[in-house]
Amino acid sequence: MVRVSAGDLSYEWMENWASLPESPEAQAGWAHHGVIVAASGDVVACHQAEATILMFDTGGDLIRKVPTGLLEIHSMSLAAAGDGLDLWVADPGAKRSPGLNYDYPPGERKGQAAKLDSEGRTVRSIGAPSLPIYADGVYSPTAVIAFDDPLGGNGDVWVADGYGQSYLHRYDRDGELIASFSGEESEAGRFNTPHGLMIDTRKADPELYIADRGNARIVVFDLDGQFKRVINSGILSTPCAFATNGELLAVAELRARVSLLDGDDRLIGYLGENEIVCDRPGWPNALDDDGNPVRPPDEALPPGKFNSPHGIAMDGAGNIYVPEWLIGGRLTKLQKV
Repeated sequence: MVRVSAGDLSYEWMENWASLPESPEAQAGWAHHGVIVAASGDVVACHQAEATILMFDTGGDLIRKVPTGLLEIHSMSLAAAGDGLDLWVADPGAKRSPGLNYDYPPGERKGQAAKLDSEGRTVRSIGAPSLPIYADGVYSPTAVIAFDDPLGGNGDVWVADGYGQSYLHRYDRDGELIASFSGEESEAGRFNTPHGLMIDTRKADPELYIADRGNARIVVFDLDGQFKRVINSGILSTPCAFATNGELLAVAELRARVSLLDGDDRLIGYLGENEIVCDRPGWPNALDDDGNPVRPPDEALPPGKFNSPHGIAMDGAGNIYVPEWLIGGRLTKLQKV
């Protein structure tokens, strides 16, 4: 069993932990999704090729499939307390197609932040707000989270338009726009691919963490949208998503690692660090003899080394779950030792 460590924390690397679909369609799909842990302790991820929610028990067995009417489930967050599967999801409105040699289909992107009920039905959809930047600009959300009942909040919904105009939008519980942020309103400066969101409840006053991936940093707001600080100092490269357990903050970084930070945002260390792989032709995939994207061979995805972490979740025992961004997908469990 391979172990990875950062500081005093050690984890067993559980390769092929989850029973992901193995159909030809699934193996050809370019996985591009997040992961969460439900209140029940089950792990919620996605099909590699389609917008179908997959639920796994702690042993990795697939216990439920929930189809949705969405195009892509890029990220997820819990929308209600309890054991139900009520979710907020970000659908960027486009997905790379094997039939187009993994290009995006032509035409308009119809991105949305969607609230789903436990059967995968959309009960609310938030589209592009009526702002000048969207007159001709693409709206392509990458993250959505509600400051709602599970977090003891007021119902506000925060949406990151990470693949569109790199804006952050705040709505009330009825879906009315309260404010929009480019980052330039404060000392933060302009966002560049605000990819992931988390409402951090580790402190007495909850805070909004924004994974500003293109700027290699985390930007922190309060829940009124006031800038508080930037987390960077050269410790981050491509933050995508967050998870917490106790005081520990785990950050999925697309350039092949998971970063662990303490309760004061100080770096503890990196798990599965493998940034050299990002220089491989065709990364996060490989290229065949004709230069077409293909899934990397198994030897290029060794246990103990990440390829392209895109989402992250932690359960109550401190175990970490990491889906990666590549053809066929990869969902690894880091079991706390």
